[in-house]
Amino acid sequence: MTDVELEIMRILWACGETTVPDLVQALAKAGRPLAQPSIRTMLAILQRKRYVSRRAAAGRGFAYRALVSEDETQKHFVQTVVERVFGGSPLALVSTLLRDNVISGKDLARVRRMIRDKEKGEKR
Repeated sequence: MTDVELEIMRILWACGETTVPDLVQALAKAGRPLAQPSIRTMLAILQRKRYVSRRAAAGRGFAYRALVSEDETQKHFVQTVVERVFGGSPLALVSTLLRDNVISGKDLARVRRMIRDKEKGEKR
């Protein structure tokens, strides 16, 4: 997914369903003003990729909604990064995040809690 496609998907995930004029407003508000024809083109691409569906809306337009969840998309992106950038090693990804201080102390504490919870869940 390109950056623009991802921004459109974020809006769809947040709204559930939306129209092109609403996307124009939301993207402009997010600092990425795009014309309706550009957004329609992006939506057509997302439809071909089977990330988005559309239905006839009131008037002449369409309402669009996401076919894939934000969670599924995040999982796919992480798997792709792990495979392509870190040679399939999740440990190499985590090591880089820790080594380069990408994770704040507050987030690190949350990660520790998540690990403990995960370990407790696996022991059951």
